[in-house]
Amino acid sequence: MRISLAGLKCFLLLAVAGILFGAPASAHEVRPAYLEVTETTAGQFDVTWKQPVLDGRRLKLDPAFPEACKHTNDRVDQAGNTLVQRWQTSCDLSGGTIRIDGLDRTLTDVFVRVDRLNGENIAVVLRPGNPVLDLSGPQGAAVPTYFRIGVEHILFGWDHLLFVLGMVLLVRPRQLLWTLTAFTLAHSITLAAATLGGITLPGPPVEITIAMSIALLGAEAIHRLRGRMTLSQQVPWAIAFGFGLIHGFGFAGALSEIGLPKGAEALALLLFNLGVEAGQVLFVGFVLALAWIFHRIASQRMVLARTAMAYFIGIMGSYWAIERIAGNFF
Repeated sequence: MRISLAGLKCFLLLAVAGILFGAPASAHEVRPAYLEVTETTAGQFDVTWKQPVLDGRRLKLDPAFPEACKHTNDRVDQAGNTLVQRWQTSCDLSGGTIRIDGLDRTLTDVFVRVDRLNGENIAVVLRPGNPVLDLSGPQGAAVPTYFRIGVEHILFGWDHLLFVLGMVLLVRPRQLLWTLTAFTLAHSITLAAATLGGITLPGPPVEITIAMSIALLGAEAIHRLRGRMTLSQQVPWAIAFGFGLIHGFGFAGALSEIGLPKGAEALALLLFNLGVEAGQVLFVGFVLALAWIFHRIASQRMVLARTAMAYFIGIMGSYWAIERIAGNFF
């Protein structure tokens, strides 16, 4: 297939776009923060505060307890892309408020869990528009919010979206349903294994493999456009299933920092997974609708558009792979 001058310019622009947007996109999802307050003796609490570290920088989020609360034994650790702070506090938390300072300037949600000795526990989600927990007021259920987190994880997870887009470009229409079903089944298996069974893989190799899978799909989509038959085209469901297992461990990363609510682990996991699938269906539907509109108004440029997208996917996957290798091993 010969590429015109206009096509070459398009590819160069995509390459530049990939470099410009690669860094912010590498943060790959809007990850929630987590605050756990556990009463150990009357008026004494152990506090655990977990928040995401994006591009090596700590978000300016700080839990603010009632003024009477005294902090002692502060400890700070960093595990991967999560900053973990622990301390003890002594005060009466039957009333007053807990506020997350700086939350209104982010896109991050905060899961808050307060476990009291009298059994009057609290599990809520604080959002940028509502960063204050009234400890004496009625509380809503936190579990349904896992569905929303799942939707956000896929819609803001640029690497996962590009993988799905690559599959749409690679497979034929009659293969699309089975291929995406295989991807869904695979990442559901490893997501459940990681969050419920404790079966995990190190984060850096998982993220690097995800990036390489995207680069591979970009290359395979280009081979298809050039008329070259490859194994990925012959059995795309197998390729989707294999990489779906790896992507499942990537999805589990969104839950590893916040955990699952006690007594409702299975339901919260199911809702998170359903949210991921709902986001994926929305994205695929959007892509197919956009392709149909583009075909109606500029069908003669459809091949150029598909080629440009395939190169973009390959460029982004390669960039992320190099960035993640360099960031973790050099």
